[in-house]
Amino acid sequence: MERGISRRTFLRSAAATAAVAWLPAFRVARADASCPAPPAFPRNIELYRQAYRNWAGDIAVDDVWTCAPSRAEQILLLADWAAAYGYRLRAQGMRHNWSPLTIEPGSACEEILLVDTTQHLTGMTLLDGEPARVKVQAGATMEELLGYLQAAGLGMTTFPAPGDVTVGGVLAIDGHGAAIPALGETRKSGHTYGSVSNMVLSLTAIVWDKRSGRYRLREFDRRDPACAALLVNLGRAFITEVTLQVGSNDMLRCESFVDIPASELFASPGSGGRTFASVLEGSGRAEAIWFPFTEYPWVKVWTISDEKPAGARRVDGPYNYPFTDNIPAPLAELAGEIVRGNGHMTPTFGQMSYEVVRAGLLATSSMDLWGASKDVMLYVRPTTMRVTTSGSAVLARRSAIQQVLADFCAQYGRMVETYRQRGSYPMNMPLQLRVTGLDHPAEVEMNGASPPLISSLAPRADHPEWDVAIWFDALSFPGTPDANAFYQELEEWMHQHFSGTTAVRPEWSKGWAYTGDGPWTRSEMLTSTIPDGFRARTRGWDEAIEILDQLDPHRVFSNAFLDRLLRA
Repeated sequence: MERGISRRTFLRSAAATAAVAWLPAFRVARADASCPAPPAFPRNIELYRQAYRNWAGDIAVDDVWTCAPSRAEQILLLADWAAAYGYRLRAQGMRHNWSPLTIEPGSACEEILLVDTTQHLTGMTLLDGEPARVKVQAGATMEELLGYLQAAGLGMTTFPAPGDVTVGGVLAIDGHGAAIPALGETRKSGHTYGSVSNMVLSLTAIVWDKRSGRYRLREFDRRDPACAALLVNLGRAFITEVTLQVGSNDMLRCESFVDIPASELFASPGSGGRTFASVLEGSGRAEAIWFPFTEYPWVKVWTISDEKPAGARRVDGPYNYPFTDNIPAPLAELAGEIVRGNGHMTPTFGQMSYEVVRAGLLATSSMDLWGASKDVMLYVRPTTMRVTTSGSAVLARRSAIQQVLADFCAQYGRMVETYRQRGSYPMNMPLQLRVTGLDHPAEVEMNGASPPLISSLAPRADHPEWDVAIWFDALSFPGTPDANAFYQELEEWMHQHFSGTTAVRPEWSKGWAYTGDGPWTRSEMLTSTIPDGFRARTRGWDEAIEILDQLDPHRVFSNAFLDRLLRA
């Protein structure tokens, strides 16, 4: 008898559940399409219809006109055409996101054209200079870029865990990893502890040229004040290529721990034991994945290690946790029961999820891994179970990390228990916690580098002592009853509690601005709370909007959601 089924097989067979396989896009047959063709479309650029799906599947548009330009110059033709005919161009990468920055639900047959960058705009070139640098087009995936760098002995300190995200997409939403300097660690040339956006030395964008009355390609040096608005642009600009500083490729040891109680890991400062902050002191790189209604989180700790430690298993490729993509049938069945409405099975599901991880780490000899940074820090495949997630970052001083974690986890636990007593289980997937540095221009090896204006990791001018961001992602199956209410309550508590000595910023690619109707629906959060958090005695938010409007006055590179969010 088959003892388990692959996650892909389970997800394909679970049509009655919300946990279906991620199908990011598929072409729509002409006979089935109903949207009128865009008028006078430029010749020599293939135009086709495509369905759009984001990672969670909750942004789904069944019929969108799409094209895949073969070079950047063709996008110039598209931009001029769009301005003339009232269309919007939306850069499309791998669609591994949650928020409506690319396209909103219900956008079928609107004057929107998706521009797929992944088919042709994927070139990479190493450049001479110090620090090492690479020029890469926006449609290349991070896995492709990291592999290209690794072959040359180069790498990055911090980058997202999924490899199937494009460079352009990562820059749009300040994609990050999990790294701050360990005690005694000195930053190496070309590296940064902030987001990938902070590695930018220059970039090329499509912008409006007032003199010619046309769009053109323009390169922006990191010292150009206008570049500060493009480094993290939320899709309000079209970046075609970027030059990044990079450094030597670190060899890392990745240890997994499944025996540290949450009560110890997230204890109040001064409690002693194996706290998350103490782990960071020794490694600088850690992540906790805490399954619902369990005692022990899955803690990953990455430590720079030039030589393979005794007992560690060497790996020469990424995605080294196969048990996360090949789950036992009982766990798959439990997931199906939960998303069909049997939320009371969530505690059993959480405990079984933990047991699968613990047993899987042992069975695959994955408790202690050693390899190049790409191979031990990329671990999320496209087949990972479909979830929705809220995402927030708390800016604080490093000495406050443990207090922030203790406060958040205590509140999260209280809320989970309160809902359980009501017979509700809105949080049925893990809580994920990471810590990063901020996007300090001092880590850019170029004098006069501009800071990113609307990166969630942008330093606060009025609080220079804040030097880290603690990231909180709370996961749940799409459509789980009471999840939006839970997220709203948690978000409101965070903004109230973490104020003054800390501050909250959204994780742009995830869920935020919640009401009971879902994320991105709370108007005061969109129009005042979030913008005010970036102003902070500067004009960062307003300056970014002014620059982006000047570079694209026709708002060709926008959508209805961005029109609401990024408004003066």
